[in-house]
Amino acid sequence: MRPRFALAALTLAAGLSTFALAAPRLELPAPEKFDNTGFVPIFDGKTLDGWTVSTKTGHSGASKHKSGGKWVVENGAIVGSQDIPGNGGIVITEKQYGDFEVALEMNNDFGPDSGLFLRCTDTGKCYQAMIDYHANGNLMGIYGEGIGGKPHVRNFDFAAKVTDIIVPSKQGPSDFKCPVSPADWPQFWKAGEWNELRARIVGNPPEITTWIKGVKFMQYKDTEKRLSDTGGIALQVHGGGDYTKQFVRYRNIRVKELK
Repeated sequence: MRPRFALAALTLAAGLSTFALAAPRLELPAPEKFDNTGFVPIFDGKTLDGWTVSTKTGHSGASKHKSGGKWVVENGAIVGSQDIPGNGGIVITEKQYGDFEVALEMNNDFGPDSGLFLRCTDTGKCYQAMIDYHANGNLMGIYGEGIGGKPHVRNFDFAAKVTDIIVPSKQGPSDFKCPVSPADWPQFWKAGEWNELRARIVGNPPEITTWIKGVKFMQYKDTEKRLSDTGGIALQVHGGGDYTKQFVRYRNIRVKELK
């Protein structure tokens, strides 16, 4: 009986040791509760009425600025891709916006580089809420597109897989911390499904805040006035590579102008 008892004790001890060494799982952050009054749709789910494809950005060089990528409406979503290898561009609202909050749902392929452009010009200069949905990319960091790459703030990067993220181990006291741990990312971000992204821009120099699925991911106050007080809202397909057979998809796009 003693050997059997000893084996059982060792098995129990090993189990307890494994349990003790297991890293505790963090609770996923709760989404904020937003006041959705005042939001109006800017995409009707059927046409690109109110939007224009711009061929003037640097991403349309492969076509010699004759086209701005391929933008169509399918299954209630704006679907974008390169029209020829290496040729992208933006689709931009005809209406100009100043201080506003924009929300949309995204279900992109993991590969194409995209973006949600705030106060955008028809040449693609803007504050970008990043949708760099690819290895080494980022979601909802802030980047100065066409304005010297300033600002450029982000608090995580994708690894090789959409289920894996890398969070910097060292951050300054003013950096906005990533609210989701790498261990919890696969539970938080539902790859292959529709996930909500949201961005707000106010003032000039602006304060920009971004959310993923209602959780605040970035809040940044610029120190310089880099663009005019108003501009369009745009969606991007990046130039370079060959992304003619991979797609970005956006739906339920709505805006609330802030007075």
